Amino acid sequence: MGATRREFIQYSAAVGAAAAISPMALARQAGGAPKPMNILVLGGTAFLGPAYIEYALQRGHSVTMFNRGRTNDDMFGDRVQKLYGDRDPKNTDTKNIDAGEEPRWAEGEGLKSIEQAIADGQTWDAVYDTSGYYPRIVKASAELLAPVCQHYTYISSVSVYSDMTQTMKNEDAEIATMEDPTIESMGDQFQYYGPLKALCEQAAEAANPGHVANVRPGLIVGPRDRTDRFTYWPVRVQRGGEVLCPEGPDVGIQIIDVRDLAEWCVHLAERNVTGEFNALGPMPGELTMGQMLEASKKVSGSDAEFTWATPEFLQENQVAPWGQMPVWVPSEGAMAGFHAWDVSRPMAAGLTFRPIEDTVAATLEWWNGMSEEDRARHPMMQDPPRAGISAERETELLAKWHEQA
Repeated sequence: MGATRREFIQYSAAVGAAAAISPMALARQAGGAPKPMNILVLGGTAFLGPAYIEYALQRGHSVTMFNRGRTNDDMFGDRVQKLYGDRDPKNTDTKNIDAGEEPRWAEGEGLKSIEQAIADGQTWDAVYDTSGYYPRIVKASAELLAPVCQHYTYISSVSVYSDMTQTMKNEDAEIATMEDPTIESMGDQFQYYGPLKALCEQAAEAANPGHVANVRPGLIVGPRDRTDRFTYWPVRVQRGGEVLCPEGPDVGIQIIDVRDLAEWCVHLAERNVTGEFNALGPMPGELTMGQMLEASKKVSGSDAEFTWATPEFLQENQVAPWGQMPVWVPSEGAMAGFHAWDVSRPMAAGLTFRPIEDTVAATLEWWNGMSEEDRARHPMMQDPPRAGISAERETELLAKWHEQA
């Protein structure tokens, strides 16, 4: 049985009150930033970007958004300045605009709106780059903006590291490379994603030496997450009943709430903090799969019961880590270090983590706030779902697990 809406709201309020003792929450309560900034956000229309912009506005900063104007364009209304274009200098026409959609920038313009703003005397104290995937494109933006910005935050990834078997890696671990740095494809196995992100970091730093914060998140979770890589669990546990779970409740995980990450990035810019940071958390061993699922059960008020299947059983039945069992990677094997990063450097730079109950509550509030029609169309509700497993597949696997037990 799920909680009533009133019980859910009451519990969410209690969780919010508990989270308010964190340093980030105290900073929010303290009011605006010491010095208002002009911030340029490259992208910023989905998930991490909106969380960053909302917090920056709360802190009293002025925000300019630069994007193609195709997604969530009216999210902030007239609270932000809007510049339109495609940050790829090669995309000098409107070929990537959906059929029948009116383009937001004229043919041949691309970065022209930023160039015109600079020509008109516009400067920015900070740039927040959430949408750079290829070094050539990051290089073009970073070089254009270097003379008119003091701080550049590039959102990278822990995938920049070459070895995922090691645990407690810090920012000095070996970085992944690729033979041909001009490739602009993630690869058929997504094998170029990490090396390309590493090259993007290098491009940003080369354009503006000493002024760049390269932020390397792992799994970002929370409200507005469209990947379902975390959302699957609170939503599934809320439904109640027997839940198929991977490996065991003591398996450690490192996830970061999108709001914690976004707010910390704003503070990096405010304090002009630069360098490389593994933006995950909390520290290894402080959060487990079991704690995450128990928090989902507590927040949702469901009657969920957790059945933990072995990695061998899941492998034999073609249930893949991460995709079909979201968040989870096996505690042994090629990816054993993915949830075991040293985050002492970002913590020393002010990164804090709200309780997992807060993250679950906010995620469910967002999910439950969708219309039934929107949820029905959501990829997680399809068969097969984008992340996780369907109810029918779960029932089949649970029956098979109990048969062999």
